[in-house]
Amino acid sequence: MFEVVLFEPEIPPNTGNIIRLCVNVGARLHLVEPLGFDISDRALRRAGLDYAERMSLNVHPNFDALKTALPTARIWAFTTHAKRMLPEATLAAGDILLFGPESRGLPPAIRESLPQEQWLRIPMRADSRSLNLSNAVSVAVYEGLRQHNYAGLA
Repeated sequence: MFEVVLFEPEIPPNTGNIIRLCVNVGARLHLVEPLGFDISDRALRRAGLDYAERMSLNVHPNFDALKTALPTARIWAFTTHAKRMLPEATLAAGDILLFGPESRGLPPAIRESLPQEQWLRIPMRADSRSLNLSNAVSVAVYEGLRQHNYAGLA
C-alpha cells in the first residue's frame, strides 16, 4: 500500500518496530543511508527482524537513489515545520511517507526539495516537540489506511 521511508535512521529498536508495522499492514519499508546501526544489529533483530522472511526492506545509498527507484511516487515529508496537518492530506496507494532521523528530523535540503503542500505534521499539543519515530510512522500509516477503509486488512 504505502512506501515508508526512513531517512538516515539512527535507533535500531525504532526501525525494528517500523519493520513489524510494515509487515503487519503490507507497507514496504525503505532505508536511506547512512544508517546509524548495522542492519544485522541484535537490537534491530530483537525488535522486528524476526519478520525477515515476510518483510519488504530496501536500502538506498542516498535520497536520489530512492527517488530513482520510485520515480512516480508522490512524497509526503513528515516534519514539525509543516503547516498542513496529516488529516488534511489524501494519501494514495504507492505514496511515499518520508521521515527523518530521530535526533534532528528531515534535513532542510531534503524537506525544501519538495513542495510545501507535501509537508505534513501530526497534530499534537503546541508545547510538544515531536513523537517517537516509530509512533509517528504508525500514526501516519494508520491514517492512510483509515482513508482507504483499512483495505486488505482483516
